[in-house]
Amino acid sequence: MAWQVRGSPEHFDILRAGQVMAQVRWSIGGVHNQLNALAAIAAAEHVGVDPAVAADALGLFQNVRRRMEVRGTVARPGGAITVYDDFAHHPTAIATTVDGLRRQIRPGERILALFEPRSNTMKLGTMKSQLPESLAQADLAFCHSGGLDWDAREALSPMGARATVCASIPELVQSVVTQARPGDHLLCMSNGGFGGIHALLLQALSR
Repeated sequence: MAWQVRGSPEHFDILRAGQVMAQVRWSIGGVHNQLNALAAIAAAEHVGVDPAVAADALGLFQNVRRRMEVRGTVARPGGAITVYDDFAHHPTAIATTVDGLRRQIRPGERILALFEPRSNTMKLGTMKSQLPESLAQADLAFCHSGGLDWDAREALSPMGARATVCASIPELVQSVVTQARPGDHLLCMSNGGFGGIHALLLQALSR
């Protein structure tokens, strides 16, 4: 029988053959995590675990590090600026992560997506043409271009003024801080340390 989900990634029903079997309430965003929950509940039911019991267990799950991890906030009149860390490092993961954050925040709040194309495939530019679409849900995008074998500005040109390319971490931090507003969400995505950018952003924003 077909299993389905209905609702947002943080608050959704699990259906089988059109019938609600369980409800999941948790703080983890992203459609990919929602589908992972569906698969886990279906697998648990297959070995005799009631879907409602499995859903309750998922509700207690704490998110792993480097998946939309809040690294800190800086209080500002009009709304705090939040800095996140995420392991997303290729277009599909970037799109899923940005979309997941978009679903969590309030209407009118902005996402500033910072990314470091650090994996081998991204350094070679294999998927560079997919980047503008993967960042469609971000209000602004900032790319660290250090060490790349391709022109990041050209690849991101379809985004126009929404995209900024910086060759160094200090330059990127300065560019982000200059454009950040109260209530913004700064989403840092890399499969590495990103030059410690999270702490640098929080420090610069606190001045």
